[in-house]
Amino acid sequence: MKKPVLVVMAAGMGSRYGGLKQIDPVGSHGQMIIDYSIYDARRAGFETVVFVIKHQIEDTFKAAIGERLSKVIDVKYAYQELDDLPEGYAVPAGRVKPWGTCHAVLAARKVVEGPFAVINSDDYYGPQAFREIYQYLESHPDQAGCYEYAMVGYRLGNTVTEHGHVARGVCAEDENHYLKAVVERTHIEKDGENARFTEDGGQTWTALSGDTIVSMNLWGFSHSFLTEAEARLPAFLDKALAENPEKGEFYLPSVVTQLLEEGKARVKVLRSADKWYGVTYREDKPVVVAAVQAMTQAGLYPDDLWGACDHGAC
Repeated sequence: MKKPVLVVMAAGMGSRYGGLKQIDPVGSHGQMIIDYSIYDARRAGFETVVFVIKHQIEDTFKAAIGERLSKVIDVKYAYQELDDLPEGYAVPAGRVKPWGTCHAVLAARKVVEGPFAVINSDDYYGPQAFREIYQYLESHPDQAGCYEYAMVGYRLGNTVTEHGHVARGVCAEDENHYLKAVVERTHIEKDGENARFTEDGGQTWTALSGDTIVSMNLWGFSHSFLTEAEARLPAFLDKALAENPEKGEFYLPSVVTQLLEEGKARVKVLRSADKWYGVTYREDKPVVVAAVQAMTQAGLYPDDLWGACDHGAC
């Protein structure tokens, strides 16, 4: 079996954040959140990373991230573009929004040959998550008649921000910690130690426990997922182009849910006790900077990540 690779979704421009947040430093030596993810992934066993970006940010991204990280890990690129569609389909007039997370993963189909993990570029996941997902992918190939997938779940209370709303995939599991369903909630707000979500612009709210397990888009798949997703893209497009041509999105959890409902796959819900950090909003950045500083002082990371690697420390 081929060694697992890491796919990083980095095509987003960070509209709510107000800039290309993937290259905004949070560490004392200019490290970005993605530096810490790659450091943790490398320690877990990953040797190749595939960055999914857009051509319009290619030069900036490579100069700020790719060329530097290529010194410590094998770096490949895939490109998420609006017109990367099946034959017979075209981008609708007025569409500028990307086609969603599953479309981003599909962009990597030409460079990913075996099992792979998927993460967002602007989320801090912590070292436990990368260890868990890498070990699972290495030890759980597809079974006859059933794809073997995994995801790393987090406590919702460890993933919300003080400064606005977030989107999270709310998970339901069976007694053996296999995923039964994941429902995308696009507007979740912190509510004390817990949280709440709305589906009607805030007119009504539904409470969620802080212990609710949610997806942070850290998934582990065999290559079969790419084949399945590509086969399902036309059906998504038919529906989206008819009902919501400018904003319809091909969500990764939606394809996972379809495969679960059809009995074609099972998804093990792994656990991370680490706290998630991210820069959804500019006000989040000081929190992330302080957290990185504290973890560095506690010895979880060297002060200069890649300088330490130059001296054989990673």
